[in-house]
Amino acid sequence: MEMINIIAILFSLSAIFGYINYNFIKLPATIGILLIALLISTSLLIAGSLGFQAITNIQILIKGIDFNETLMHGMLSFLLFAGALQVNLDDLAKQKGVILSLATAGVVATTFIIGFGSWWLLSAMGISISLVYCLLFGALISPTDPVAVMGILKSAGAPKSLETKIVGESLFNDGVAVVMFLVILGLVSGGHDVSAGEIVLLFIQEVIGGIIYGLIIGYIGYSMLKSVNEYELEVLITLAMVMGGYALATVLHLSGPLAMVIAGLMIGNHGRMFAMSNKTREHIDHSWHLIDNILNTILFLLIGLEVLAISTDYRYLIIGAIMIPLVLLSRFLSVGFMIGVMRRFRGFTPGVVKILTWGGLRGGVSIALALSMPRGDERDLFLTATYVIVIFSVLVQGLSIGKLVRNSSVQIRK
Repeated sequence: MEMINIIAILFSLSAIFGYINYNFIKLPATIGILLIALLISTSLLIAGSLGFQAITNIQILIKGIDFNETLMHGMLSFLLFAGALQVNLDDLAKQKGVILSLATAGVVATTFIIGFGSWWLLSAMGISISLVYCLLFGALISPTDPVAVMGILKSAGAPKSLETKIVGESLFNDGVAVVMFLVILGLVSGGHDVSAGEIVLLFIQEVIGGIIYGLIIGYIGYSMLKSVNEYELEVLITLAMVMGGYALATVLHLSGPLAMVIAGLMIGNHGRMFAMSNKTREHIDHSWHLIDNILNTILFLLIGLEVLAISTDYRYLIIGAIMIPLVLLSRFLSVGFMIGVMRRFRGFTPGVVKILTWGGLRGGVSIALALSMPRGDERDLFLTATYVIVIFSVLVQGLSIGKLVRNSSVQIRK
């Protein structure tokens, strides 16, 4: 099927499911659309098992959408730039220690806890999978993606400091997790051992290089915005920064996600203050808010439909369910340790470890990375497990984090 037809179907389904959710289900938009897509996908699978052939054509359509390519080299750049555009740099600077530790050491710690934990669990179940594959799974499931929970946090009256921690971590840990994933993927598919020197060079190239590159394109974009006063052109400049900047980062083997975050922070703060008129600022905010909402809607629709493209082996589904407590425990241990160390030097909101643990949702990035694993039984198992964890994360954690925040707020007032 031609790409234009696939895009037309995705937009149409997003609008229809959004309408149904708004009028009848009344859940947060992305969560409601995900739930509807998941229910329809499950119904189609049941129909297919009963002999209805239409399911085959629909599965072919879904499998024809390269989720990894669509997200990692299409939607992610827009989503990260749009998210960073709304973050106040002063608020981020106040939480820089927490964000940096969670997005770096926290990701590494979570990767190894999940990697060794899943290896032990699978061995106990009589399933023989090499440790390096389990570590690969740990890397891809480590990054948090709290897009769906941010609206809930705001409506629940989450403290600004807590909101900044969650947003800041999610913006930066994608890039770090992707580097971890690439390093371990090299061990799996490269046919040779990856030396410590190669890991350091990859980190410098991807992470440090991505940050420097983000500063460069952010400065170029800022300079261009400052020299014009026509909001249509200025919106176009920001779009070019994201699309062209991310594409060039991929060619240069730099971290596109980190580059988009840095560029978004520069334009959203320095650019907003010194390079935009009030009219331009308003139009850029509205334009990127709309882009962010539309792409998030389509992303969660795709996640709900992706069940048609993964293995539904009941054993893999059970393993995925078993992995949920392991992922939550790893998050609790890594967050708890980092916060525990930093409590000696600064104060924290009561219940911060619980909220950061439960609010650390997994999302589309984890599924996209799982889809990029080498084909084989290991990929089928961990892709299904990843999907189960993501669905639990969004539907269960996403819908209950608001209550946890409100309860913590009550404790603070007491």
